[in-house]
Amino acid sequence: MTATVDRGQATPTVVHGSPAFEGANIRTWIGFKHFMYLVEHAVLRWLRDNGAGVRELYSEYGLGLEITDCSVQLPAVLEIDDEVRAEVVRGRGNRLTVQLSVARDGARTTVLRGKVTVALVRERTANGHRRPPKSLADFTVDELAVPGHEHRRIPRGQTATSVLATGPAAFLWSWRAPYFYCHYSERVQHSGFVRTLEEVVDRYLADRGISVGRMLAERSWIPVVSRARVRLLDAAYMEETVHTVFTVTDILRGVMFDGRMDCYVQRGDELVAVATAQILHGYAIAAGPGAGGLAELDDGVVSALLGSGS
Repeated sequence: MTATVDRGQATPTVVHGSPAFEGANIRTWIGFKHFMYLVEHAVLRWLRDNGAGVRELYSEYGLGLEITDCSVQLPAVLEIDDEVRAEVVRGRGNRLTVQLSVARDGARTTVLRGKVTVALVRERTANGHRRPPKSLADFTVDELAVPGHEHRRIPRGQTATSVLATGPAAFLWSWRAPYFYCHYSERVQHSGFVRTLEEVVDRYLADRGISVGRMLAERSWIPVVSRARVRLLDAAYMEETVHTVFTVTDILRGVMFDGRMDCYVQRGDELVAVATAQILHGYAIAAGPGAGGLAELDDGVVSALLGSGS
């Protein structure tokens, strides 16, 4: 599923851009999803600099780009009007290293550090298949699947819901994979699962009685993300039902919560894991005493997050 980056190219790819207006949901700060979109954009430019762009790879070589793993740390906020400098270089092993920075007070401030893994999948829907450019040949794979990833059997008399929605801490949301989350005419792309992570957290918090809107209105708490990772494990196809489970796994230092997302599709009597993600989430105080700092999670909020109360 992954491939080794060609180490013959030493010059980093540098891309300049800015976040989309869509990402400014709370005041003028940009949400984590759009940080990851900027990373994706920079990786596409890295491909062009190292052999071929996405259109050429598909139409000339029969290969479809997949970001299979993207892990990011977000040490500083990103504002809607920021001009972002993205730098992509070869990472260790099979990854690319990405850094996003902005100009603040006459210096560069890093707003993202990330690791990205890509694969070039031989596409069934492509018109032809040629040998790819030498610089990208090691990225090619026959299918999008991690060897040994989880398959869960559905016992007779049970359903996907009864197997996955176990215990008060587990929140299950099932959704139909729309074509606009897909690419290459068939499967859900990495950014589709980034969107899913954002939405399942929102649904989880609302289900627990601590929705984003309520916390903003009652406490002036603004959601912040300091770390996120989304990995593809297998292909999820257009219009399949994706069963998504979210669980808060830990409370850190009384100010952050660590969450995990797992996505499955049912094939026969098995649930096939297609994606997994982790996210480290907290709240910034927007107004009043403590403004600008991290909110301390009181017992009521912790109870709600862990599924033991609301």
